[in-house]
Formats: sequence, structure tokens, C-alpha cells
Amino acid sequence: MAVGKKVVKSKMEKKEIYSAKLKKLIDEYSKILIVFADNVGSNQLQQIRQGLRGDSVILMGKNTLMKRALKSYIQETGNDTIQPLIGLLQGNVGLIFTKGDLKEVREELGKYKVGAPARVNLVAPVDVVIPPGNTGLDPSQTSFFQILNIPTKINKGTVEIITPVEIIKKGDKVGSSEAALLSKLAIKPFSYGLIVTMVYEDGSVYDPEVLDLTEDDLAVRFASGLANVTSLALSISFPTLAAAPHMLINAYKNVLAVAVATDYSFPRAEEVKEYLKDPSKFAAAVSPVASSTGGSASAGAPKEEEKKEELEESDDDNMLSLFDD
Repeated sequence: MAVGKKVVKSKMEKKEIYSAKLKKLIDEYSKILIVFADNVGSNQLQQIRQGLRGDSVILMGKNTLMKRALKSYIQETGNDTIQPLIGLLQGNVGLIFTKGDLKEVREELGKYKVGAPARVNLVAPVDVVIPPGNTGLDPSQTSFFQILNIPTKINKGTVEIITPVEIIKKGDKVGSSEAALLSKLAIKPFSYGLIVTMVYEDGSVYDPEVLDLTEDDLAVRFASGLANVTSLALSISFPTLAAAPHMLINAYKNVLAVAVATDYSFPRAEEVKEYLKDPSKFAAAVSPVASSTGGSASAGAPKEEEKKEELEESDDDNMLSLFDD
């Protein structure tokens, strides 16, 4: 009984130590990456810890334990900004607390992916395609290819695949024949590592794809959002900074239309009315400018010709003076 009580006490102590560590990390870090950790071994995880050492800390544990610690932290501090984290702790996940750039941390995680064989009944995370080429297998192994409907031929005593063939689709379970063939071909089609599923930052939770956005992407999205706000404001006649210029222009157009259609007028409308009455007046006003421009050009041409003739004559005089000497 005493031994049993001692074991229970040690487990409780471990849970309290873990909970205290999690609460301390929440106080120290405002950015957290939620990572999926299926098929990640202990040695691989240790390498990732070493690679992130400095500005990031990895914390793994049972979901129930992490949820209990988070709920306790909220009750103790009254800080409910981490509440969204509780709903994200599903499946085999872990937390990476960091003070570094989130995109750089995610890129660092990608360096530690490890190739893995296709095991039977494993759900394929990606499509698996066998490339064409010589397999190095002897003709007796053609039965594997026939079962999977892979076109082959015998070339120099070995089996050669003629065309690329997709034998496993993403989301399908790996069968025994596919696993055996990929093993014979020494193909490790899958790679595993810590995969970022969600990002928590200063109380906000968002998809990791946001980390790939550039300044140009943000500018395009901002412009699209601004256009939507402007359209909505114009449709309901609600003044906003984005819609105000358009409202003023539209109002001016309406007033101008009323002035043109009635006897009402204002200075800006007078010119429009004059143009509508007699467009030829404006054509006449433009033609003298063109003729004056053309006249100046034609007047300048004889001067240039005169200068050219003078230069030619002076050159001839210089030549004659040389012979006279």
C-alpha cells in the first residue's frame, strides 16, 4: 500500500511540475505554434529541440494534462486570451513557444523531416508515384507489378517500368502489395516531422498559411477589402473615408445634370452649357493654337536652311584659302 501511495504521489508531482512549466512558458512567450507530431520519433524530436534551442521551447504532453493546466492558468490569472488554445489540443499535438520569427521557426522545422517507408494500413499523407526506369529487379518479380497494373518490360535481364504510375493516393490506406513493392524498390515515399497546424499570437489564432503572405499579397487583399467597403457604403449611402470622394463626385454629376436640363446654373455648369449649345466655338478655339504652332515651325525652317547655307559657304571659302596659299 505504501509503495502504491508513493507511485501515485510521484505522478501527481510530475503533473504539478508539468503544469507549472506550462504556466511559466505562457507568461514568458506570446507566440505559440501548435504542431502535429504523428510518426515523429524521440531521436528526431531531440534533434528538433537542439535546432530550435535559443529562442524556442518545445513542450509535448497528453492533451488532457495540457488542457487542465491551461484551465488552471485561466482561473488563477483571469487571463482568458489563451482560451482558444484549449480547443486546438486534439490528436497527437505539441506546443512550440517562441520569441523568434514565426516563419523562420516553421522553416527550421522543415529541415528535420525524415523519410519513412510505406507501412501497411498507414494513411498516405501524399500521392505516391513510381517513376519510370530500371528497377534492378529480376524478371521473377514481375508479379508485383502485374498485381498493381504497372506496365513493365524486361531490359537487360531486369524489370523496367515504362511509364510513371500513381499507386497510392493521398488519404488512402497503404495495402500489403504496395508496401512490399515500395520496399523492394527502396522507395521511402513519406516524410514526417513536426507540422504546424495553427498559430497563436497575442490572443489571436490563425492558419499557418498567413505566414506565407508577402507585402504585395497584403496590398492586394487590402485593396479588395477597401473596394468592398466602398461598394457597401455607396449602396446604403453611408459616408466613409473610402466612399466620400465617390459620393461627392456623384453628387456633382447629379447637380450638373440638373443644371444642363433646366434653367438652373452655376459657374462650372456655364462652360458645359456653352459647349452643348455650340461645340464649334471650342473647335475654333483649338485651331489657332495648332496654326500658330505650325507657323512657328515653318518660320523656323528657313532660318535653319539659311544657317546651313552660310556654313557651307564658309567651308568653301576655307578650302579656297588653303589653295591660295
